[in-house]
Amino acid sequence: MNEGVTRAHIDFCGELYPLSDDDQLTVGRVGDVVIDDNPFLHRQFLKLYVHDGMLWLRNVGSQLTASLADEAGLVQTRLSPGAQVPIAFPRTAVWFTAGSTTYELEIVVEEAPAAPVVDVREEEGWTTIGRATLTPDQRLLLVALAEDILRRGGRGQGSIPSSVAAAERLGWTLTKFNRKLDTVCEKLTKTGVRGLSGQPGKLASSRRTRLVDHAVSTGLVTGADLPLLDAGQPSAQ
Repeated sequence: MNEGVTRAHIDFCGELYPLSDDDQLTVGRVGDVVIDDNPFLHRQFLKLYVHDGMLWLRNVGSQLTASLADEAGLVQTRLSPGAQVPIAFPRTAVWFTAGSTTYELEIVVEEAPAAPVVDVREEEGWTTIGRATLTPDQRLLLVALAEDILRRGGRGQGSIPSSVAAAERLGWTLTKFNRKLDTVCEKLTKTGVRGLSGQPGKLASSRRTRLVDHAVSTGLVTGADLPLLDAGQPSAQ
């Protein structure tokens, strides 16, 4: 590896892929890290590489967008096609959706230039992320939408249910589910989360995908929240 850059690797579904001898890794349907034989996924989507002593992640695809978050989920960015971003934290989660499937991988850097960020706070049943607070019902809604991904340990692929299926899982009417979905999307939009507002022509499935992407990658909901679904009621935490 180039002088000044510590060792790094990609962790995907428990498989570790260290940077190659030419200081780069490609991610997609083909490449160094083969994600899945998903026709909606680019053959070459992401490229992790070293340049001028820094580790970078570049989106070499033409349509898909990736999300990145630090280990605590407090620093997040979106990586659009053609964009690149330096990888500075010890652990960086990378999320993206191809079709109806969401994938996650982790970039691990030894002796990274930036320290981990302090974790989120929880106060009396309201989860606080920046300026946003979630009521217990809103948290339960997020867990229902992210259930499949969370049960897979937050790594690899997972499916996001339709609004009808998620409402049935919670024992709610579809009207109640949609009302609470609108509320949580509006609340997160006000904190700066993009892709959740009701833009003209925006598909409902796209909004749910973006919501789950944000909620899981930032730690807004985790596998520890899954018992809430079986309890059939909002969290009392």
